Amino acid sequence: MTTRLFLVRHGPTHAKCMVGWSDLPADLSDTAALKRLSDYLPADALIVSSDLSRAVETASAIQGSRQRLPHVEALREIHFGDWELRTWAEVDAEDPDRIRAYWETPGDVTPPGGESWNQVCNRVNAAIDGLIIANQGRDLVVAGHFGQILTQIQRAEMLTAEEAFAHRIDNLSVSEIAFGSEGWRAGVINHLP
Repeated sequence: MTTRLFLVRHGPTHAKCMVGWSDLPADLSDTAALKRLSDYLPADALIVSSDLSRAVETASAIQGSRQRLPHVEALREIHFGDWELRTWAEVDAEDPDRIRAYWETPGDVTPPGGESWNQVCNRVNAAIDGLIIANQGRDLVVAGHFGQILTQIQRAEMLTAEEAFAHRIDNLSVSEIAFGSEGWRAGVINHLP
């Protein structure tokens, strides 16, 4: 049985800094874009989101008549630790080697008090695997975050972290992947209905 996942990035926060676990709201004023997105997604899909309000609110805005699953904390964005709500320039002025290594060669480098890319992948992979096992053969709409979506694209397309980071993931976009007897496969990435 194949489980299709429709990975939706939350509405914009308009923050010009690194936003990970901070609970900023989404701007959901573009109701036409939300309707197009909701209409594009399978009507009988289950919908789930991270527990951060920008993902929860986006999921609610596109839910329609779809059945809602409980929020999953492990689907949160990257935990930026001490870099949270700071700009690249601010962190680069203090710790240029670490911030460049984190974004240019993602893997085991961590922001102070945060998590590495590999830790993000392990956390999100386990959460997605749990959802697939619990809902085999169902379509799942997962309202979440840039980093969370990239972890799954990396896995489905068998990419390096650097290759995954080359993908653009716009707010209110959908990226499609699937898992079945033949393993992972990717469909459209960063589609704006």
